[in-house]
Amino acid sequence: MKLDIIGDIHGCYAEFEKLTQQLGYDWDSGLPIHPDGRKLAFVGDLTDRGPESLKTAELVWELVVKKKAAYYVPGNHCNKLYRYLLGNKVQTTHGLETTVAEFLSLSTGQKNSFRDKFLSLYDSAPLYHVLNEGRLVIAHAGIREDYIGKNNSKVKTFVLYGDITGQNNQDGTPVRRDWAKNYQGKAVIVYGHTPVKEPRILNNTYNIDTGAVFGGKLSALRYPEMELMCVPSTMPFVPEKFREI
Repeated sequence: MKLDIIGDIHGCYAEFEKLTQQLGYDWDSGLPIHPDGRKLAFVGDLTDRGPESLKTAELVWELVVKKKAAYYVPGNHCNKLYRYLLGNKVQTTHGLETTVAEFLSLSTGQKNSFRDKFLSLYDSAPLYHVLNEGRLVIAHAGIREDYIGKNNSKVKTFVLYGDITGQNNQDGTPVRRDWAKNYQGKAVIVYGHTPVKEPRILNNTYNIDTGAVFGGKLSALRYPEMELMCVPSTMPFVPEKFREI
């Protein structure tokens, strides 16, 4: 199994296209296809804040659902968009407002098409992927070793939001414990969710959310080579959004 695992895109489609080209993917068909049969995998948070959220989500739908040529797990922003598209009452804040603005600008037919695609992408996705005979786990905000193989509400909260304390930071985001410091499992865990200036490798865990939407980089981890590749973001740099480890 040869994968290129992509960090949180958040609508930064141009950076995604550039990164996959550097990874050797061919876009001649309109989709990123690797000549050596490598596949893409996504850690979630495809949308919100960036300029091309709908385009990003539709491309991932085509790769994952239509072509069965990639892997995807949902992030907390994916979950919120999913609930919005179902008609549930959600606050259009923390980036969702940008995706909703894109969505509301569509015609009725285009809205229905996007809604169907995104709901099918989300509904078909596992909460987290366990791949390569258990050697690799892809989970949006990470996962504790004793949670692997489980899917209850406590595990779902952890995978989507991280090891939250129940308290909030000044900007309204939840306070999160650093679960990776205590991870001792043999499986490699690849995750995102918490923006860091450089990919963070600790105790067999890889945080590859390098804050593309906050002016950092979009990063990928090549598996099983365990090589990292990044492209710079075109977005304005927002230093306070990065977690200092």
